[in-house]
Amino acid sequence: MRTPLCEQLGMTLPLFAFTRSPEVVVAVSRAGGMGVQAAIGFTPDELRRCLAYIDAHVDGRPYGVDVVMPSGFVQPDGSKGGAMATAEDYHRALPAAQVRFLDELLARYEVPPLPPDASAALAMSTWTDQVSRRQVELALEHPIRLIANALGPPPVDVIAQCHARGVKVAALVGSKEHAQKQVEQGVDIIVAQGTEAGGHCGEIASMVLVPEVVDAVAPVPVIAAGGIGSGRQLAAALALGAQGGWAGSIWLTTVEGQIDDAVTRKLLRATSSDTIRSRAISGKPARQLRSTWQSAWDDPAGPGPLPMPLQFLLTADAVARIHHHAHDTGRDDLVTSPVGQIVGSMNALRPVADVLAEIEASFAAACRALAG
Repeated sequence: MRTPLCEQLGMTLPLFAFTRSPEVVVAVSRAGGMGVQAAIGFTPDELRRCLAYIDAHVDGRPYGVDVVMPSGFVQPDGSKGGAMATAEDYHRALPAAQVRFLDELLARYEVPPLPPDASAALAMSTWTDQVSRRQVELALEHPIRLIANALGPPPVDVIAQCHARGVKVAALVGSKEHAQKQVEQGVDIIVAQGTEAGGHCGEIASMVLVPEVVDAVAPVPVIAAGGIGSGRQLAAALALGAQGGWAGSIWLTTVEGQIDDAVTRKLLRATSSDTIRSRAISGKPARQLRSTWQSAWDDPAGPGPLPMPLQFLLTADAVARIHHHAHDTGRDDLVTSPVGQIVGSMNALRPVADVLAEIEASFAAACRALAG
């Protein structure tokens, strides 16, 4: 089933795949959907190489890029708004109570330091307004069809920059009020993300949120996100009025999209009840795997997580240490990862081609059933 949005973007399958893996981007786009490459955590040079790989393998099929340009950063002095300060300014602003709590947590669970030949991938160093804008500029040098943004309306000048190159702009929202603000800003496509989605999300479930947003922003097209990992769920999204489905978590247990062994082990064991919405990762509520790490930060007896971006800066080295040593020890209790409630269906490591074939077949069957 091709929706009007599919026609506009040159797609034959109304599936958008958000992923850090360029291999998954290529596979989904070549199957008729649209792979959307996450830029967060990539330096400009890394992103350039990633997009070059996609260009060389996607056979001219449409693909997109997802950037993070948050509108709600807390400044080192506690104020909000304005351009993001430097990482050094933020590090100087880290409160002593949280620093001490983190040190005690790592000591309690005997997490060793990183070996000299390992490094902490400080994703926060690539999560600045300057780097995000550079990522947009790099993306627009490639034949992309879509730029997506999370955590607030993208700047008006960035939207204009994309439109000047014929590129659609999408934005993720968790409420109809946020969706209306995005449309007023000039966004072309709304991604309505229910609370069951992985990563940063609101409190409203997709079954309620999607039709609310569809009605609130019509005729602007809406893509449904949250709980989409099968063709039946994709068909349900269209039945709610969306013109496509946005899937992210499902690719984490593909051969091409897995993050690392420790996360994969935990994802494959998890049920749909094993996620929780917590501020432990970034300082903003994000759905993630339950873990000892998350429980410690959510404990009312502790100092609690810091606001974005301080929590990410505070914990980046610690998270790298936890994941590095989980490879050696097999101890996964501290390991966490953003993931949605669909994780309960992600119980085998499979090639992305197999996941796509299953989605396509069950989507076609569900559409036939709905059509009687």
